[in-house]
Amino acid sequence: MGFKKTSDLIAISFTVIESAANTFTQDEIALQLDVLNNEIFVVLAVDLNPSAPEMITATNTETQALVTSTSQTAMTHLGNTNTIAVASLSIQSDAVNAVGFTRAAEESYSANLDYVSLIATNNFFVAIEGTNNTAARNVTGRVWGYRAKADSSTYAALVQSEVLSA
Repeated sequence: MGFKKTSDLIAISFTVIESAANTFTQDEIALQLDVLNNEIFVVLAVDLNPSAPEMITATNTETQALVTSTSQTAMTHLGNTNTIAVASLSIQSDAVNAVGFTRAAEESYSANLDYVSLIATNNFFVAIEGTNNTAARNVTGRVWGYRAKADSSTYAALVQSEVLSA
């Protein structure tokens, strides 16, 4: 990969609130990259904190959140090439018992990764969606990374990969 770091560490914070309960809602977060000079954003880590689903007796509830490099029309998963991070909180409930579950990528990666993802377009997207909740859910989070200048062939490959796999 041919790119050179051009900034210090940047932390981008966000909050996304469902437009209505149980409704897929996505916000675009602008990176303001200098695309004419092949600038990319190197993602080092992502922290997603979806609000807890509601505890409703005999009803399974869930709150899902994700960060992607391209716009989505529904919740997706890590099997989608453009998905950078996902998080899910759920409550499985019957008439008597309830159990909560949490599924999320680690907030701080324990392996020696150079980066988590590369974003070559000028934005990324954060989405939230609840299931069987009576009120809108939200997600707060932060993406850590830095700006870098890619060589022409690397930049072209990244943009093509990001756009064509959308």
